[in-house]
Amino acid sequence: MTKIKFPSAYTILMILTVLMAAMTWVIPAGQYQMEKNETLGRMVPQVGSYQTVEANPQGIVEVLMAPIQGFYDPSSYAARAVDVALFVLVIGGFLAVVTRTGAIDAGIAGTMKRLGGREKWMIPILMGLFAMGGTVYGMAEETIPFYALLIPVMIAAGYDSIVGVAIIMVGAGIGCLGSTINPFATVIASNAAEINFMEGIILRAIILALGWIVCVVYVMRYADKVKHDPSASIVAHQKDDNERHFLHSKEQQAPELTGTRKTVLAIFGLTFAVMMWGVSVAGWWMAELSALFIGSSIIVGFVGRLSEVEITDSFVDGARDLLGVALIIAIARGLVVVMDNGNITHTILNYAEGLLGGLHEIAFINAIYWIEAVLCLVVPSSSGLAVLSMPVLAPLADFAGVGRELVVTAFQSASGLPNLVTPTSGVVMGGLAIGRVAYSSWLKFIGPLIGILSVMVMALLSLGVVLG
Repeated sequence: MTKIKFPSAYTILMILTVLMAAMTWVIPAGQYQMEKNETLGRMVPQVGSYQTVEANPQGIVEVLMAPIQGFYDPSSYAARAVDVALFVLVIGGFLAVVTRTGAIDAGIAGTMKRLGGREKWMIPILMGLFAMGGTVYGMAEETIPFYALLIPVMIAAGYDSIVGVAIIMVGAGIGCLGSTINPFATVIASNAAEINFMEGIILRAIILALGWIVCVVYVMRYADKVKHDPSASIVAHQKDDNERHFLHSKEQQAPELTGTRKTVLAIFGLTFAVMMWGVSVAGWWMAELSALFIGSSIIVGFVGRLSEVEITDSFVDGARDLLGVALIIAIARGLVVVMDNGNITHTILNYAEGLLGGLHEIAFINAIYWIEAVLCLVVPSSSGLAVLSMPVLAPLADFAGVGRELVVTAFQSASGLPNLVTPTSGVVMGGLAIGRVAYSSWLKFIGPLIGILSVMVMALLSLGVVLG
């Protein structure tokens, strides 16, 4: 009997793009009237202003154009995902140059020797660090460089690639889901809801703390199971292949951790520290970060005593290895472009507005959570979804007798979900591609955790309504 193989990430995204294009022929086109919000500096929809507009159904040409439009807008040449895709290619080149010096292999071997069986305690520590990045500034695209660094360490420790992916993706994801002061989600959503972003912060901090504990326990239990029985791994069939890919050759003698290689690792770590500072303090984004990693690649090459040919060849080869990841990010963004161009994004939001009328307080806030959860699957940008949905949904809380801060909390909890599972998120699909984890395998791992987190969030939102 032939085993049915789950399609690749590229195929999944293209199928979703075709389905979304088909929906533009069925779902009525509509738009809210937009007005400039001076506080946000953006156009936001006016409550009750939705009206139907002329349909703009998306056909085969638009579907084929979607991946290109995911990179940039061909009309205005404005960037969409091209900056993130380029950043991924640069990261691939940087990691390859560092790897060429032998520093990463030597560092992994040294780390395993020092930990001596205590590797599992890296899981809560690292997940805590990624969660802090998520809750403070919505760490998402910035996690991409860490996959190639952390996954080999986890595999060398006797775990699998899913553990490495989960530490990063679930760690940063629970931070975003429990955003306390994230300016790209909580602050923008609070401003759009016309409240102070500090309102509701205690409940959000509780969601963050409990969510982190749940996620750490979940990942550590899976890691322990894989450690004691490698056949229990969801990706057990890839064990040998992953060891060859991530560890290069487990039979090969690990290179010595010389003073030069220690210096390379110090530059490596400093580069990531500068990246974190640049994003959180200096206002850097993809262009500046790409320049940072290009500069670090050159410095690492010289310090590691590589020739000019070795530096350039390694960089190009590394970028080539992550080309597929860059394409996935663009295809995912192109799917959202098809929705927007087909004028159905606002229609879906209007349907959500109609569903909320007359609901009981607890039912209302949980309905908000699930509506935002559905919307974030098609609008994976947390800031974009905040600007789009909050001006419409937050005022409805006044009629339902629910505080607007709870609507913001429901939004930010739901908007954290794309960082864990949605196939329209380039961060999710890109991380899985680097970790060589099939989307079907990831769903098998993350599905129960999504259910647990959703029940926890709904219970806490309901408690927030009861306590007023």
